[in-house]
Amino acid sequence: MSIITFSDREFKHISEIMYQAVGLAFNDSKKSLIQSRLAPRIQRLGLGSFGDYIALLDDESQAAEFQMAVDLLTTNETYFFREPKHYELLEQELTVRKSRAPLAIWSAAASFGDEAYSTAMLLSDMQTQGRIGPDWTILGTDISHRVLLSAKAAVYPVDRLRAVSPERLRRYCLRGEGDSEGQILMQDKIRQRVLFGRLNLCQPIDGIGMFDVIFLRNVLIYFDIPTKIEVVDRVLTALKPGGLFFLGTAEGRVACKTPLQTVQPGAFRKPA
Repeated sequence: MSIITFSDREFKHISEIMYQAVGLAFNDSKKSLIQSRLAPRIQRLGLGSFGDYIALLDDESQAAEFQMAVDLLTTNETYFFREPKHYELLEQELTVRKSRAPLAIWSAAASFGDEAYSTAMLLSDMQTQGRIGPDWTILGTDISHRVLLSAKAAVYPVDRLRAVSPERLRRYCLRGEGDSEGQILMQDKIRQRVLFGRLNLCQPIDGIGMFDVIFLRNVLIYFDIPTKIEVVDRVLTALKPGGLFFLGTAEGRVACKTPLQTVQPGAFRKPA
């Protein structure tokens, strides 16, 4: 089978499509990545060239294929309780808060839902212990329809829950048997606490409400610097004064216009 290659002009066209639609920025160093990610898809569709595939992406009636391209060009590797110090901080902050007032948390780049369900496990434990009230909600959003469908299904390979304690596994998870061996299903009492919806962070986000805590971890790597700043400032409009904001620890601090106080690596507070 011959290797499908593409020209500089076609690379530029795909890059422009992705940047204008979803804010993904690809410089010249990413040409081989785009080729390696999309070439197998082009062959599977029986198309002869990148030009044919670009024509599909330009066709507004082919929204599902455009979504597939976005999925192929982004990395959704994640697992439960990733960056555990963030969850430790959240638990400490909510414990000190000593409030039974409603609590709203937003997982703004939810991917397959690992982050949202991890947070739900923590909050459920805290509610049982009487450290927070029963009125808490978690919203998970992502640009990818495919990963959101998976998040709603709430079925995961066992390895993705390697950082979940045995006690939490017993309380909140069901182990698959037979054909489903090696998989874990979130119990209904956790699934019902998390609402998932599609959202493009590069577009207005009016009307989703205000949140006490926002996670925006490990998604900004796909954006150029101006887009990073715009996205962070846009997301922070939905964070209540005094609320916690989490980025990926390795991402550092984004030079946004919204004032933020550093709490620990990857964790910030919006001044009250």
